[in-house]
Amino acid sequence: MSPLTITLRDAATGPVLEITGDLDYATAPELRTAVDTLIVPAGQLLVVDLARLEFCDSSGISALLAARNRATEQDATMALASVPDNTARILRIVGLDRIFTMHPDTSTAVATRSSAAS
Repeated sequence: MSPLTITLRDAATGPVLEITGDLDYATAPELRTAVDTLIVPAGQLLVVDLARLEFCDSSGISALLAARNRATEQDATMALASVPDNTARILRIVGLDRIFTMHPDTSTAVATRSSAAS
């Protein structure tokens, strides 16, 4: 079991949350807390970078949905970046690949949003 680390950084399009470690029943509340205190300005993009995610269970997926809902409440959008294959597979199986916008990496998510805003 890897501890969860959440790192916040800013991009031109909005905040980026980098998730490292295991996102599961024990750690999902940490992501929910981080997102609950996060302000995403209207029209901005929240990117959740999962490049270093090692494990994600249903509680983790629920926390990702809560993050998306929080962004929506603030009239912002959310995208997942660098989704590990096993997590992407689960998202496809349960149909959440139609709910989450997914990009191969953070720079693509930011570039896509930047070009759409132009």
